[in-house]
Parts: sequence; C-alpha cells; structure tokens
Amino acid sequence: ASVLFLRACLALLALPIYLLSFLGIWEPFCRKIFFPFFLERFSAVHEKKTKKQKQELFRNLPDFTSPSGELRLLEIGTGCGTNFQFYSPGCKVTCTDINPNFQQSLSRSMNKNQHVHYERFLVAAGEDLHQVPSGSVDAVVCTLVLCSVNSVNATLKEALRVLRPGGAFYFLEHVAADHSSWKYFWQQIYYPTWKLVFAGCCLTREIWKNLEEANFSELNIQHISVTLPWTPIQPHIIGYAVK
Repeated sequence: ASVLFLRACLALLALPIYLLSFLGIWEPFCRKIFFPFFLERFSAVHEKKTKKQKQELFRNLPDFTSPSGELRLLEIGTGCGTNFQFYSPGCKVTCTDINPNFQQSLSRSMNKNQHVHYERFLVAAGEDLHQVPSGSVDAVVCTLVLCSVNSVNATLKEALRVLRPGGAFYFLEHVAADHSSWKYFWQQIYYPTWKLVFAGCCLTREIWKNLEEANFSELNIQHISVTLPWTPIQPHIIGYAVK
C-alpha cells in the first residue's frame, strides 16, 4: 500500500509528463531532444564512477581477436560512444542503436577516439540485428542497454547469434537491488515514472538471471555498487560471457 501511495505522489509531481505522454507528445520529444541531452550528461558522470571497472573489464578484449588477426566488435545501444576509449587499437566497430538521434555526441566521441576503426552505424533494436550476419563478430558490447530493451532474452539470443564461436559478450548494467533492502523499496516506487521519463528504462530487472539462463559456455559476472547518490540505479552487474 505504501508503494502504491508513493507511486501516486510521484506521478502527481510528474503529471505534466504523463499528460504529454497521453497526448502522444512526450515520446517523440524524449527520443529526439530530451534523452540524447540527458544521456550525454549522465554518461559523463557514470563514466567517472565506473572508469576503473571498465578498464579492468575490457583488459582482455584482445584475447578474443579472430584467427585472421582482426578484432571485429559490435556494440548494442552505442548511444554517445562512451565505451570507445576502452577498445583495442585498430579494432573494427559496428555501432547500433534504436535511437538515431545521438549524432552530435557520437561524432565527438569518434573524433576523440581515432584509434578505433568505425565500420558502420545501424539503426536497430537489440532484439533484431538481422543486418548483421551470424557468427560475424568477435565481441559484442552492451552497457546500460538491457534495462530498456523490450526483451532481454531476445537481445541475448541475437548477441549469441552474431558472435563467432569463442567470441565474448561484455556487459555493464544496473539491476534490481536486494528485495529486502530499502533500495529495492524505492526502485519499486520510482519504477513507473522513471520508465516513462527515461525512455523505457526498467529499474527492477534481474538481468543476471537472464545471463545465467542464456546459452553461454562461460559466464564471468560480478555484482557491484556504483556511487550515484539520490538515484535508484546504484546496484550493477559487470562482466563478460563466452559463446
């Protein structure tokens, strides 16, 4: 009852956004203007908090170079391109995102990280990467994306399909807190309004379970807490899985 009451209070505070959503105005505005603006600034903050963890995560990326000597990488939900700095020099990157409105920030990131070869940008959802041939990439990267896809399982299935045997899936995602914690209590309260405001971002997904149930031959996963005060997205998982 307390969760429902506090959800209603939060919805009242966000009533203008709910009205814009009802009129069909909020979603296109969010996708084209608000979310790209917000994500670029949030990514800068998140990057400072997770830089060491990402450096450690991508340290073994060269180990998955194909026998031909090339490292072909596909990133699901590239957004502003905050991961480019961690990629191996000379690797060939295919960028994908369901939202094509990140051009300016993405271009800035590409210009800063010219050690990477950018092959193409595809407007595609994580659940449907049909433009990418099966078994054609050595690594797939997905950070802060599985919270907002329509289907986590379908996205992981596509990642497995495009990976060559022995390739790796790298991830860093915020997840549901422990169910007995106050963090989870507040995640439940924020959930409906947060999802509306932030382009479908879900606060209570237990993504580690989806990874455990996917058909990876090896899963390396760690639960961490990222210091993001006054936000409900502090619990994270980080790691990589091998096809």
